[in-house]
Amino acid sequence: MTSPTPEDAELRQAFALFSETSEKLAGAYLELQGQVARLTSELAAANGELARRERLSALGEMAAQVAHQLRTPLATALLYTGHLTRPHVNDTDRIRFAEKTRSRLHYLERLIQDMLLFVKGARLISTPFPIASLVEEIAHTLEPHAAARNILLRLADADPELQLTGDRQAIAGALINLIENALQASPEGGAVEMTVAGLGSPFAAFQVTDSGAGIPEDARERLFEPFFTTRGEGSGLGLAIVRQVAEAHGGWVEWSPRNEGGSVFTLFLPFAGQSSQDG
Repeated sequence: MTSPTPEDAELRQAFALFSETSEKLAGAYLELQGQVARLTSELAAANGELARRERLSALGEMAAQVAHQLRTPLATALLYTGHLTRPHVNDTDRIRFAEKTRSRLHYLERLIQDMLLFVKGARLISTPFPIASLVEEIAHTLEPHAAARNILLRLADADPELQLTGDRQAIAGALINLIENALQASPEGGAVEMTVAGLGSPFAAFQVTDSGAGIPEDARERLFEPFFTTRGEGSGLGLAIVRQVAEAHGGWVEWSPRNEGGSVFTLFLPFAGQSSQDG
């Protein structure tokens, strides 16, 4: 009996990720089904044909966008998986196809997470947590992505006594969306920075700065619209989710151009005060 090779391990990992992502896709579909049922119920109770048409139009647009966004990366992943099953594929090509499959599935997983968060809306779980540990968690998540793109990622330390009260997962997801956008906008060798300001005011200001080309003027008014994107690839939900999370917590998000070129996104969230470690 031959021992498993590293290539076999790569293949098993790719198929395991495919299975996990398929389960999440099924969960996303069930979540969307629930939202369709809720909206249908609301439409039945709504007064006026115009209101019903507007809601149905919005629902139809969302369903079409979801189908479009999921279909392309899933079809690509299935294509690469098909290559893996071909006989006489050499080890080099098999590793390459496995890596491409895994890349597409990671992208699909991120799309599903974005769509689930967007659909869930303001159904958030509110708990107090320190800002410093949130920043540390985000750093651990995104530093490998920045390193892979040869981009310097600087996340400034936050005062360990400062806290937010809100849905930690949703807030972390919003900040990760902002930083991932900044990484994608910045060229290789560029830099992305996040600082936390706002001391002396009721709001923490999470400021994310990139070294990209900036936002075209004709796209600025639509930045936070669902399904709008200036990139060829992406769900178009990232910034819409950021705004949704901000507003659900009593905050807001702003964009401004960076003097040296690039963009500055600032997420404002209310402080919860100082931690219980005081005194």
